[in-house]
Amino acid sequence: MESSDDIRLFDEIQFLDEIADSFRAHAPACDYWSLRLVAEESDHLEVRQGVVEPSLIASSLGAMVTLVTAGGVGYGATSDLSPAGLRAAAGRAAEWARLHACLGLFDAALFPRASGVADYHSCVDETWDSMSVADKIALLQQANAALDIDARILDWSAWLTRSRVSQLLVSSDGGRISQRFEYLFPGLLAVANAGSQTQRRHGGGADRVRQGGLEILAEARLLEAAPCVAEEAIALLEAPECPSDTRDLILLPNQMALQIHESIGHPLELDRILGDERNYAGTSFVTPGMFGRYRYGSDLLDVAFDPSVPGELASMVADDEGNAAERHYLIRGGILERPLGGPLSQARAGLPGVACSRASSWDRPPIDRMGNINLEPGEGDLDDLIAGVERGVLMETNRSWSIDDSRNKFQFGCELGRLIEDGRLTGLVRNPGYRGLSAEFWRSLDGVGGPETREVCGVANCGKGEPNQSLFVGHASPPCRFRDVSVFGGGE
Repeated sequence: MESSDDIRLFDEIQFLDEIADSFRAHAPACDYWSLRLVAEESDHLEVRQGVVEPSLIASSLGAMVTLVTAGGVGYGATSDLSPAGLRAAAGRAAEWARLHACLGLFDAALFPRASGVADYHSCVDETWDSMSVADKIALLQQANAALDIDARILDWSAWLTRSRVSQLLVSSDGGRISQRFEYLFPGLLAVANAGSQTQRRHGGGADRVRQGGLEILAEARLLEAAPCVAEEAIALLEAPECPSDTRDLILLPNQMALQIHESIGHPLELDRILGDERNYAGTSFVTPGMFGRYRYGSDLLDVAFDPSVPGELASMVADDEGNAAERHYLIRGGILERPLGGPLSQARAGLPGVACSRASSWDRPPIDRMGNINLEPGEGDLDDLIAGVERGVLMETNRSWSIDDSRNKFQFGCELGRLIEDGRLTGLVRNPGYRGLSAEFWRSLDGVGGPETREVCGVANCGKGEPNQSLFVGHASPPCRFRDVSVFGGGE
């Protein structure tokens, strides 16, 4: 029996198809056009300090018209999906194309043309409406109550966020790409305080956001995880500060996600390397001449752009310009191979790239973005990595980040650290942090966990572009070991 979610989704896709057919029948005369229709819906439920917060429900529906005409490229976005509204958007796109023909940075003939036909949908075992709102709130209330274990817990919350995106891209070259994404983000937070010391811990899936349905709740284990999250927040109040010196470092997958994101993903964005982002998000220490020869990391560093991993945040069949999404190595054996650039940036730079032209919504044009950027597994388990450390620190869960505008010099803080002495975990430390230079840090990579240790994580708020675009990025990684890293405590 079909759920109401399934029926609504079918109606939505049919609706988008009807709009696309109408536009196609009256499309403007031009060298090339595409129409990208996007329907979004989200729900957020939260219980904080025993109080059910106001629920948040949001929806959005609109279109982006792209034209290649008069020697230029132009965009026109609209939420008016009537024939008149789409014609007006196409007219604005034509005006921008004429301006681009005079002032643009690239030849419009380089703009990619979508001709593929494909379909993608997130794998969902349990739909959002298979559990009533009352039952969802009851679950969050129980998890929230389980966080309130001590008077030193000053703030505590449990939440559940769901997002659905239906997207249809059609083009004058016969392209038709239909993609339907479902995301679920559960999470827990406990904040503890004693005097001038405040510590926080996240859990319950907060650092493992992904595509899927309510089946993700079984893995998040909100009720079971809640007491541990609160206990760790309290334990951190009494733990000593992380030492400040040079030590070996082990990062768990939830921190590796941020490390990969900031010091591999962003530096390899090709439009950033070409200088397009320097006014807002900065440049990159990577230059076009580095690809194919530059040692980015140790021989253990294998990083792939992989849109095929089930459940990862940026898994897809094509990017938002209709380019077929395929797996490619970005770094192999530590050597830099290719950047994160779509066909347009590839043509401008004369470099290979990947299908990574992505937009955050219907009112933004696609730009070079990260997708699923994954560090490939090695061998062994976490105990093996720890056993190889004489003097070090294990860190997990990002707390703070800072990186310069060339994505080179960084400093990251974590929520929780554990000392390692002579191959054994010996004690908790609070306010752990570490710093380094991107390539120098990756060259110190000395151990990568095996396939069974890899976890699929992600970043749900990656920002870039003018006007700003915030979207979802996936990062899968095993725990990793680095040698001789500058670590520090909260006093620095």
